[in-house]
Amino acid sequence: MTDAAATIAAPPPPRARPRLLRKILRQPLGIFAFVLLVVLTVTVIIGPGLVPHSPSRTDARSILQPPSATHWLGTDELGRDVFARVLAGGRVSLSVGLFSMLVGLTLGLTIGGLAGYFGGRVESLLMRLVDAFMAIPSFFLILVIITSFGNAPTTIIVTVGIGFWAQMARVAHAEFKRFRHHDFVEASRALGGTHVRVMARHILPQVMPQATVLATLGVGWAILTEAALSYLGLGIQPPLASWGNMLQNAQGYLWRAPVLAIWPGAFIAVTVLAFNLLGNALRDVLDPRS
Repeated sequence: MTDAAATIAAPPPPRARPRLLRKILRQPLGIFAFVLLVVLTVTVIIGPGLVPHSPSRTDARSILQPPSATHWLGTDELGRDVFARVLAGGRVSLSVGLFSMLVGLTLGLTIGGLAGYFGGRVESLLMRLVDAFMAIPSFFLILVIITSFGNAPTTIIVTVGIGFWAQMARVAHAEFKRFRHHDFVEASRALGGTHVRVMARHILPQVMPQATVLATLGVGWAILTEAALSYLGLGIQPPLASWGNMLQNAQGYLWRAPVLAIWPGAFIAVTVLAFNLLGNALRDVLDPRS
């Protein structure tokens, strides 16, 4: 058993890192998507502090102005700077997407992992709960929760995460069930490892590659869901800007000022596409069969 434990703790072979690097370099779209997301994230974090215009300050003398040196992307129906609102809205939309994904990831890994690891009645009870959530259309469930409990940003984040966790639980359940009887898990139990230690130290690292891929795709789904909720007037509320409520505000000016819808729509499309490309690249890189 001691030899088995030493094998578990042994570092990866020397060729593992060069092989991983070669697999990463064979994914140019994934690298491009990662760089794009890093640039976008840094821009929406520090950008609002560098732009001279406030995203919520109205100006009746500058309503629906075209792009200019003063207002790079023009102004909206209330005279607010569109570029400042796109940056501020990106900060909100990305935050909702990332934190919603973390909520779904945590719930899914916890419930699916417990079901897969313990089996028996625990598995039956928890997986029937997962089946019940998967039987309900996610967007309908989100609408019911938001109309019942309000649309504060925290409520939206948790609600969107609840709409995502069941898929993650399915993946976690299958992976924990597959690894729970492997030799390295049995060796850890024989050495006195508790259930929590075995799950967190030995099984969870085997599950994280698949969970990371699904989580990456889940961020794009969460951003689209928040945009749809805001477009229906149930998401992030003014004066707080998001790409979704910018689209809602622009729908009455599609013919007069179509750029009001083009800019937030373009940022939503590019961001979601980048997360999907990154998820596909991670799937190929982390796939042990490749």
